[in-house]
Amino acid sequence: MLNKFTLSLLLLVLTAFYACKETASGPTSPNKAPTTKVFLNPDSTVSQQQSRIQLYWSGDDPDGIIAGFYFSWDSTNWTFTAKNDSLFSLRDIGSLKVFDFLVSAVDNQGNGVYDTDVYQNGIHYGPEPFTDLNGNGKWDAGESFIDIGLIDPHPASVKLPIKNSAPTVAWSSYSTHPDTSFPAMSFGWAAADIDGESTIQSINIALNDTTKPTALNGAIRWITITVNTKDFSNPNPLMDIYVSGDPNNRAINGTGNIIQLPGLRYDANNIFYVQTEDISGAKSPWISSATQPASKEGWYVKKPKGKFLIVDDYKIADKASDFYITMMDSVQKNGTSLKGRFDVYDITNQKPPYLNNTFLETIKLFDCVIWYSDNDPSLDLASATAQKFLDAKGKIFFALQFPQNVDPLLPQLQGIIPITTDKSEYQATMLAGRTLSDSTHTAYPTLLTTGGYIRARAFYLLASALPVYFFSDNAKFPRSPLPGWVGFENSDKTKFCITVPLHVCNGIPGSVAKLFNQVLFTDFNLTP
Repeated sequence: MLNKFTLSLLLLVLTAFYACKETASGPTSPNKAPTTKVFLNPDSTVSQQQSRIQLYWSGDDPDGIIAGFYFSWDSTNWTFTAKNDSLFSLRDIGSLKVFDFLVSAVDNQGNGVYDTDVYQNGIHYGPEPFTDLNGNGKWDAGESFIDIGLIDPHPASVKLPIKNSAPTVAWSSYSTHPDTSFPAMSFGWAAADIDGESTIQSINIALNDTTKPTALNGAIRWITITVNTKDFSNPNPLMDIYVSGDPNNRAINGTGNIIQLPGLRYDANNIFYVQTEDISGAKSPWISSATQPASKEGWYVKKPKGKFLIVDDYKIADKASDFYITMMDSVQKNGTSLKGRFDVYDITNQKPPYLNNTFLETIKLFDCVIWYSDNDPSLDLASATAQKFLDAKGKIFFALQFPQNVDPLLPQLQGIIPITTDKSEYQATMLAGRTLSDSTHTAYPTLLTTGGYIRARAFYLLASALPVYFFSDNAKFPRSPLPGWVGFENSDKTKFCITVPLHVCNGIPGSVAKLFNQVLFTDFNLTP
């Protein structure tokens, strides 16, 4: 039997046990909602802000852990984030607008199951955030999710007077245009926005009509535009747009479709316009090519007359242009003359901007280029464009002179003519009355110089090249020998070069015209 002391001790233990059990299993305190604070960058004040703004927030939960935050700009649509800050770019602001930014902390004491609808505090927050592993847009078993607990019923808020600044645009220092060109040109600009350059959403361009602008990606800073066709009969041509002058980087719209620019007028003055637009819809004023630095008002666009283009590369007063025009007028095949079927491009006085790109797209409008120069040819330009033109199925006739110090090792030379790199032959002055011939190529007419010229140059050729002209012996004047070749062609007959100025080579009347006939119509297999 239990004595009184033992019984009393047992009763005391049982009382303590049931008291503890009641405390552990009885009603507990309800979960308390978290509280939230929101603030600007510590260096900012709640005054007129820019349309890009950094906001910060924090939460406190007296009986749990903060799982994240819901924020809203309109008190209706809420977005969940696990971060404590974000950089916002506000759209459609206009000149000045006051925003109420709201943010509520969320605790982690959810119900342990995925909820497709979270509704608290009279607000519909949508489904619980989850990791969509299979990309089907809905939660599936096994995908992790944020188990939303209580949401602060009293969101922290801040009033933000936001003013958007319109972007600006100005012509690039490289963007000057000649007063006349063919339907290929390049334009460049500098764009800026005080709210951040990344807020520039589009570059709007237009040709002659700003009521129908073409929108480009906001990051683009220069383009080349070209009709990219040799059929110029369309009275309403569309121009291709090459981003940074690259034909392999065509301008596209938001759906990935290629964009083209309308509005070009042939044989008329044209005005090109540029405007910037930011994410809020604010736009800069239009700038026009009529106000480009070092450019005349407007831009006269000539429609090509035919397949042939004379490139006038004389740096000094041109004494040869009339000769080339006269010779081309007299060239004919099967009774069809080239008269009125060719153009002249003076690249010294009509030098385009973004030279290599614009020049290449210009000559690609033609099938054949006849490129002549004085003793200062544009070797860099020729080296950068000649092979690309040939790759585009073009043909080139070079009539080039060279400076005294030209070196056959120059990469520019190696890029345009098929010569060896060991040496070339040079003579300071070449007298009149010299004969150019090659008895192994009877199809090429003999040429006779009618005047002297300076800095005569002859080259030695690669095995793949076809030699055509050298200075042969003749007794009319005492001569100084000039070994090497002054006329030659590449093996596939797409490029011909002569290093003697042709306007002093027509001592046998009609011989230069015959040379053009042979090269253009037989070697190059072209038609008028």
